Amino acid sequence: MSKDEIIMTREGLDKIVEELEDLKTVKRKELAARIKLAISYGDLKENSEYHSAKNDQSFMETRILTLQNMIKRARVVEAESLDRSTVNVGSIVILNDIEFDEKLEYKIVGPAEADVSDNKISYESPLGNSLMGQKVGSIVTVSAPVGLIKYELLEIRTI
Repeated sequence: MSKDEIIMTREGLDKIVEELEDLKTVKRKELAARIKLAISYGDLKENSEYHSAKNDQSFMETRILTLQNMIKRARVVEAESLDRSTVNVGSIVILNDIEFDEKLEYKIVGPAEADVSDNKISYESPLGNSLMGQKVGSIVTVSAPVGLIKYELLEIRTI
């Protein structure tokens, strides 16, 4: 794995490609219309609508370049090629929090697609890193701000 590669799942790449297409087609047109309307108000020097739209345009164009770069550097981990007996990028893991006897489910993904609110954690996160290469039945210990947390790996599936 090279440092230039961005590891992600097929789902993550598809989501980025979809966002890029939306920005390039729909959002650019909407922003162009906003800028055109703001210009019609005249006196661009003190036109807050114009400056706001131009600022948004700058952020959007930066996001477009970022997404294009991510797509160019992406290395997709295909579910079919995964070793299903160990945790990899693309694995869904079921864990048991040993202290609280609570079951948790996470998808192990690349850093670019991590979203804790959707239970997607990066393989670079403390928990994701501790899980990589582990087998069902393993006990992993993760250092967290509240102290050490122990999990038992109950199940491994693929995305």
